[in-house]
Amino acid sequence: MSRQRITTVLAVLTGATVIFFGLNFLLNPAAPDGFGITPWPQGNATGYFVVKGVRDLAVGGTVLVLLALGQRRALGWVVLLDALVPLGDATAVTTHGGTLGFALAVHGSAACVVLLTAALLLTEGRTAPAPAARA
Repeated sequence: MSRQRITTVLAVLTGATVIFFGLNFLLNPAAPDGFGITPWPQGNATGYFVVKGVRDLAVGGTVLVLLALGQRRALGWVVLLDALVPLGDATAVTTHGGTLGFALAVHGSAACVVLLTAALLLTEGRTAPAPAARA
């Protein structure tokens, strides 16, 4: 499997996973249980779930649109910035009653995959061309 194909698969997984999370937060009332913060907001504060769901849909959609348009370099920069999302989520978990272990296992590992994907996208095409064969 070529490096570009691996990078494409990682980008698709990154975008699709975030879209899944967004839909899950919008459509599944039990989704927040796996985020790492307890107890969850109640009353009007549950509007947070809509905010998170819509944010995730926009982030994942942006990844897939740029990939579909073949804008791999721009996609690399967007994915690099998107790494802030799981890092912010990890910070939210550790500063609001969640454990560091959970934050690192769930959100930290997600940030690592996103950063790896960004690095691969941003370094695509930077390999030296093979020397031309002499006739």
